[in-house]
Amino acid sequence: MSDLTPDYPISELKTIYRVLHAALPENPELMDSGFLGDLQRCLQKQAAREGVDVSLHAQWAAWLGYDSKLQGL
Repeated sequence: MSDLTPDYPISELKTIYRVLHAALPENPELMDSGFLGDLQRCLQKQAAREGVDVSLHAQWAAWLGYDSKLQGL
């Protein structure tokens, strides 16, 4: 696997990540997807550059644009 380069706007990559992540329960094969792993690493690197502690789920989720009122975040 290789890291994605942010050739696309980060906002688009975040949207794609949220959609894929939401699809995991119905599509568990996505867990082994190289693309999803690369996308997550790319986004985590960008978030860290912006000062987000990606090890803190609340910070990571907020940076990704999840509604903070969602259950389980």
